Amino acid sequence: MTDTRKHIAIFVPSMRGGGAERVMLTLANKFAERGHRVDLVLAKAEGPYLPDMSDKVRLVDLNVPRVLRSLWPLMRYLRRERPDAMLSALNYANVIAILAWKLARVPTRLVVSEHTAVSRPLKGRTISITRHLMKRLYPIADKVVCVSGEIEKNMQRLIGVPPDKTVTIYNPVDIVKIEKIMQEPVSHPWVLSRTAPVILAAGRLTEAKDYPTLLRAFKHLRDRRTARLIILGQGEEESRLKALSEELGISGDVDFAGFHDNPFAWMARCDVYVMSSAWEGFGNVLVEAMCTGVAVVSTDCNSGPREILEGGRWGRLVPVGDADALAQAMADALNDPAPPDVRKRAGMFRSEKAVERYFELLTGERLCARVNSTFLYFS
Repeated sequence: MTDTRKHIAIFVPSMRGGGAERVMLTLANKFAERGHRVDLVLAKAEGPYLPDMSDKVRLVDLNVPRVLRSLWPLMRYLRRERPDAMLSALNYANVIAILAWKLARVPTRLVVSEHTAVSRPLKGRTISITRHLMKRLYPIADKVVCVSGEIEKNMQRLIGVPPDKTVTIYNPVDIVKIEKIMQEPVSHPWVLSRTAPVILAAGRLTEAKDYPTLLRAFKHLRDRRTARLIILGQGEEESRLKALSEELGISGDVDFAGFHDNPFAWMARCDVYVMSSAWEGFGNVLVEAMCTGVAVVSTDCNSGPREILEGGRWGRLVPVGDADALAQAMADALNDPAPPDVRKRAGMFRSEKAVERYFELLTGERLCARVNSTFLYFS
């Protein structure tokens, strides 16, 4: 009997906790669940998502300190293992993946995925070099997956990828898993006491998330009513953000609660979820929050929130960097007597759709799963 399983490699720098890493891990687990041979190839096997990797997925640790140094180990892996297809994510890792693939000279099909809003201004020499390499190398890949329609437009317009090589696939969201683990308890006193409305934000404490605008907006809100703000995540901006909350006089009502591997339990218990980003690739966390049923507010940043919320139908959109507008949107969300059932919209992003589309791009075949010697095709 012919073995119909495919050998798929997924290459990312690590499992350090970003949205792209979570997406790649979801795809790896889903492909493996359906009986395919999957290698999760990491420049460095580290990060909080590693325990979530299925035991059906093989971990390949290139064990290098920087993604740049993974070029030759990745090339050797491709020559040795010769997978049917390889998928990579994050632009700097995509550049390495394309170079390694060309040097390896193997018949592996290569698909790279772009999770970043490339329309934002360039800052720094490294980003400028990466953008230059993207223009040279991305058109060589078999396909370039974009996680939003806006990113696909920019891949064609700014990077020069031919339209027949780009495709938009919204990030997969494992709704079944979220609905299960969001029931787990949260011990935070503000969540338990419910003496004031709780606003939640989650994501790395980086420039992209624009938490300073969120803190200023929260001050405006708290000047008008009682409220509390919890921010989940870690990052290089943490000390500056804490200092800003002290300066604004709101530190007593703001808690930087650190990284939690189950933010969904927090989302399910807060009153409003806020995404204040200056830019996003897609904004996966917004969909994840919607899976829990919480009301959402987001900046109208490039490039995902407007698509996710269908122009504001499912949640409030405000201009980037506008603290006054963000404060008003949070107040309106807290006062809304009949918020939309955001779970209906979240259901449009269920993982099966994205998993099948990725599989088709990687292999040219429809995704199937073996169940009692029969095959199930996902439509």
